[in-house]
Amino acid sequence: MIKSTIDPDCTGQFSPLFLDYLHEKDHIQSFYHLFPSLANFKKLIEKRSFDKQHRVVLGQTLQLQYQGFELTELTRSNLESLQQANTFTVTTGHQLNLFTGPLYFIYKIVSTINLAEQLSQAYPDYHFVPVYWMASEDHDFAEIDHFHFSGNDYSWKTAQTGAVGEFVLDKGMKDLLKEVAFVPEFFKKAYLEHKTLADAVRYYVNHLFGDKGLVIVDGHSSALKALFTPVIKDDLQLHSAHQLVKSTTDKLEELGYKSQIYPREINFFYLDRGVRERIEKIGDEYSVLGTNQSFGKEEIVKLIEESPEKFSPNVVMRPLYQEYILPNIAYLGGPAEVAYWLQLKPMFDHYQVDFPAVMPRNFVMILDVYAQRKMKSLGLQDHEIFTDYDQWKKDYVIAHAGQDIVLHKEKNELSRIFEDIETKAKASDPTLRPSAIAAHKRAAKILDQMAEKLRKAEERKLSTALNRMQDLKKALFPAGSPQERKNNFLEFYLADRQFIEKLYTHLDPLEFDFIILKQNDDKSGTEDSI
Repeated sequence: MIKSTIDPDCTGQFSPLFLDYLHEKDHIQSFYHLFPSLANFKKLIEKRSFDKQHRVVLGQTLQLQYQGFELTELTRSNLESLQQANTFTVTTGHQLNLFTGPLYFIYKIVSTINLAEQLSQAYPDYHFVPVYWMASEDHDFAEIDHFHFSGNDYSWKTAQTGAVGEFVLDKGMKDLLKEVAFVPEFFKKAYLEHKTLADAVRYYVNHLFGDKGLVIVDGHSSALKALFTPVIKDDLQLHSAHQLVKSTTDKLEELGYKSQIYPREINFFYLDRGVRERIEKIGDEYSVLGTNQSFGKEEIVKLIEESPEKFSPNVVMRPLYQEYILPNIAYLGGPAEVAYWLQLKPMFDHYQVDFPAVMPRNFVMILDVYAQRKMKSLGLQDHEIFTDYDQWKKDYVIAHAGQDIVLHKEKNELSRIFEDIETKAKASDPTLRPSAIAAHKRAAKILDQMAEKLRKAEERKLSTALNRMQDLKKALFPAGSPQERKNNFLEFYLADRQFIEKLYTHLDPLEFDFIILKQNDDKSGTEDSI
């Protein structure tokens, strides 16, 4: 593959806050600790403090979570090194999507692995472990119950509710596997030889990335949450995070930015088998919404102490929980994730937890040979892929029409004629001037209508080129979404089992441009549809 890059500003894909963060604008620097540059990581390493006992608990928990899984030598080594004071993690997190879900899941993990390797080379006195944090407690099954491949959506039908990581791989999954017989064998083993969705995801992620030493962490753990009990109690009783994050959110909104997340007074769900529901304080009672369960003040404290696994952090608390139990120095996420981390720094300061380097994963678009041929025939530059189709079509037709279809000359001549008429009308009878202006507007409108008819006529002549661009847009932005947010990696992996390996060569986590990867065109031939 051949790599080129585009300035993120030119893609129209990112929010102002995200772009201003990449540009290190002065007015938002108070919302984070250090910008993710290679030099700044030295400061992050030296500042990061992490409780030794937390390392012990983390190691014991991961040993249990990996029980029964085959580990590569590098993964085993990374797990052991987490007990050492000079070992740090770099982390990304994601939902438990079916068959990895959209392409960007792969890009997240490749970016994370590459960052760990770069930091290890730059700072050889330390060790850096890439981590994938499984969002096993998420309960929004509709977001992950399908994947898109070759123009089709494939779904898992199940009536299960609650934390998706606990979903049992039932008959609905077996039916889906019959429908997607084309998937590689390791996916079939993942979903057929394991009991829960969390175990299946651990299996296939370990299969794909174990050779790079990726460590997979499931935060749904009683032992890990026991470490977090002081924060759980504080949030339920004092609501500190609510005020701190709300204050930061208000400041960002005053600067004109749109908020990504909104804190609640209580930022934990109640988690049990088949249930993940918000906890809300009503009077002196803590009620679990959507259920008949409620707890008094002493009962809720006792429950936190005896069963901390029943408290699941929401989007506000999850980053803090992650940093609380991992010796982490960097978090890699999508543009919305980067933006909402900027709402959280005062909360980290309050709980005396070090704020990591927050950085975007690599953003990638892959152009197959047919897409490249279409671009060449249309004379498109890489950045023009992101142009709005309707605006591009208008500009293209004007540029390639055999005549002036905008009628510039005629419109200028019309303006000159009516300027003379207005002058004469004003000289003869000033009350006639409005009539002259109205007549000018009517005549200009007639010319505009004629120009529109000429444009549509030229569109018909240029229909082959316009259809080619439309096909290109549909392929690279399926259903209006960027390729990486819709298509599954199997689109490329089934044709080239070295696909992920090649990504390691081209993705640089410290390079924040949008990456275009062009597949090599070793064949010549006629134009085909994408």
